[in-house]
Amino acid sequence: MAGVQGSALAAAVCASGGLGSLPAAMLSQEALDLELRTLTGLTNKPYNVNFFCHTPPVVSPKVEAAWRNALQPFFQDWGLTEADIPTGSGRAPFSNALAEVLEPYQPKVVSFHFGLPTPNLLARVKSMGSLVLSSATTLEEGLWLQANGADMVIAQGVEAGGHRGMFLSEDISFQIPLQQLLQELTRELKIPVIAAGGIADAEGVKAAMASGAAGVQVGTAFLTCTEATTSQLHRHALQNPATVTALTNIFTGRPARGIVNHAVRSLGPMSDLAPAFPLAAAAMTPLRAKAEAAGLSDFSPMWAGQNMRGCLNSSARETTLRLAAGFLA
Repeated sequence: MAGVQGSALAAAVCASGGLGSLPAAMLSQEALDLELRTLTGLTNKPYNVNFFCHTPPVVSPKVEAAWRNALQPFFQDWGLTEADIPTGSGRAPFSNALAEVLEPYQPKVVSFHFGLPTPNLLARVKSMGSLVLSSATTLEEGLWLQANGADMVIAQGVEAGGHRGMFLSEDISFQIPLQQLLQELTRELKIPVIAAGGIADAEGVKAAMASGAAGVQVGTAFLTCTEATTSQLHRHALQNPATVTALTNIFTGRPARGIVNHAVRSLGPMSDLAPAFPLAAAAMTPLRAKAEAAGLSDFSPMWAGQNMRGCLNSSARETTLRLAAGFLA
């Protein structure tokens, strides 16, 4: 959960018997090394390190101009200019440089979003003794991951919060609920399938396991844990009964499930003007900063799954144990 957690939450989950995950998609080499050193100092349990493996797009001046033009009314409202837009995307794909940082730590699990890295990079990860996981949003993607070296597949139902792991198609109409996806993947794949999307309590865990899952992956329920760095604005929205979510591409350029706010209602949820992932994020950044400084979440990407009932004010240990009760039910 890049941007809302670090090693503290991962370590707390590990200490409670779960497999804590460290998000690395927004970390520099130096920051990744620091987080890994901190994490291994906090726990001697197995943990997962998660990376994106997208192909960085070529910048199109025409597309960028159209996107900035669409945002111009908001820039004027907040007294911003294009000079306030930062350079860089803030999200880097897995690379040899990051693998070099990762190698000394030899994590038990490494997971990927948006497919898998190149065969050479994948082989390097496996040489560390790491199990490789990756997200599939369709049967086609699950079969591709199995054929290309994944040890386990994460079935990411359309209910899941955050970025869709889709990588063989950009058509969101092919995104299906977890229950259906689990049935298809567990029937066709020979490797274990992990369930993700809309699982917020012990009953959700029990249902996923009864449908053939080898385990579950949960994100949204941990967003309000004391160890998470989720902003107060985001926490408030997660615990507001009136909150709704939608798949939107306006914050980064890729479909992701997040809480509907002013930006989503005004620009999307899906916009043909948004530059390719992750380029759309740059122009949204100053708007987010200005609004949040004023106590507003109008331009904040507040990722969340459809099921927010598990978003309680509790520790990661309490949340983990509450979910784990589903394995015993």
